[in-house]
Amino acid sequence: MRYAVAYVVALVVFLAIDLTFLGYVARSFYVERMGALMADQPRWGVAFVFYALYVAGLLYFVIAGAVDARDWTAAALNGALFGFFCYLTYDFTNLAVMKGYDPVLAVVDTIWGTVLTGTVAAVTVAVMSRFGPA
Repeated sequence: MRYAVAYVVALVVFLAIDLTFLGYVARSFYVERMGALMADQPRWGVAFVFYALYVAGLLYFVIAGAVDARDWTAAALNGALFGFFCYLTYDFTNLAVMKGYDPVLAVVDTIWGTVLTGTVAAVTVAVMSRFGPA
């Protein structure tokens, strides 16, 4: 039960932060840098699968152990590393094989994934430590 609650907390926090960042804060940056590569409308089904599975991986590889230890700082560090390697794989693979994929976008998005994932992991563990089931 505890991990199901942690999953929901992480998913809500991840969605709230990422959708705010991508939809409002950095929207023009992504639109300008992606140009013709960007779809007119997001494919929400594909996005849902990404979010659901990415957060499941984050829970398994980072959050579960940190929740058990009640260590949000370990969650922040390990979450940042998880985000760095996942986003780096995506962005730098795109940079390597796609014509027109912007290198600045690749670097900024990798940094964003690092910060986002570390933050989500830390917040989830802090919330679970304070309010979650034992």
